[in-house]
Amino acid sequence: MSSGEKYVAAAYLVVFAFVLVYVLIIGLKLQRLQRELAELAARARARRLEEEEPVERPEVTPVG
Repeated sequence: MSSGEKYVAAAYLVVFAFVLVYVLIIGLKLQRLQRELAELAARARARRLEEEEPVERPEVTPVG
């Protein structure tokens, strides 16, 4: 393998490593966004149910 071929192989390896790291970072961000979206959806669902069927809360009389 000539010197030029070694440099080309090294360049391809570096580019491949950067692309791999980029894909991993984007994948982690996607997972985090999916978790946050699921949490927001659950909160919205709970809020909607609460508005449809309000929970009766006992009245508190002031002491004094």
